[in-house]
Amino acid sequence: MPSWIADLVRLDGEGQTFRSAATFGAGGRLFGGLIAAQALAAAGATVEPDRLPQSLHAYFIKGGKVGVDVEYVVELTRDGKSFNTRRITASQDDVPIFEMLASFHRAETTTDWQRPGSPSIALADATLANPLPEQWADHFEIRSTKTVVDNWPIQPMWFRSREPIEDDPLVRACALTFISDVGLVPTARPPGEELPGGGAASLDHALWLHRPFDPRQWHLYDAEAISHNDARGLARGSIISEDGSLVASVAQESLWRL
Repeated sequence: MPSWIADLVRLDGEGQTFRSAATFGAGGRLFGGLIAAQALAAAGATVEPDRLPQSLHAYFIKGGKVGVDVEYVVELTRDGKSFNTRRITASQDDVPIFEMLASFHRAETTTDWQRPGSPSIALADATLANPLPEQWADHFEIRSTKTVVDNWPIQPMWFRSREPIEDDPLVRACALTFISDVGLVPTARPPGEELPGGGAASLDHALWLHRPFDPRQWHLYDAEAISHNDARGLARGSIISEDGSLVASVAQESLWRL
């Protein structure tokens, strides 16, 4: 039986055009992590299985509508000896709502190094968070030290999938992409400001995948606000396994209309 994320990124279509009816979010707006995960799956369907997701850079260009099918068109930008690059455009009713560049890389044997450091909070010090307010988002068990409006978690937070996920690098990368969009908007809020009702939204999102991701194991998502100016807030974060390995790096800018 397919896992929850395999179901969500199972797309209809072939070649370079795909479609999904799995469209949900909050407040009438599609969840950005879902669109990004489905776009990555669409791009992954156009490369050889030994080419693994390496990074993605996405722009949310228009708020998506819940309950309306999304079409994904993949442009084969480049196929090299080691890297493949794809451009993905997501549209609803023939109107683009999202664009993403994704890079895939053939695995190579090389030095494995990362900057030394330790998690900002220990798993033992975090408490089990309430179920996320949207049922679709509660596929992950989360432990955190903070909560914001409507009990959404804010970084740093520990997370893991509640259910097993296939041992498929692309599917697991889609799961990581899905969770990478949780909590970054409130993290980027200006100090002392409250999260406005419907007044903040993601503008762009970048994810770099450094090492294999096992969704059933605990990972720390540790992000912090970097800058706020011109109605735009930037948050930057790391996703770290329980043994301290840096699995992924994330950056996101959000629009703040206070």
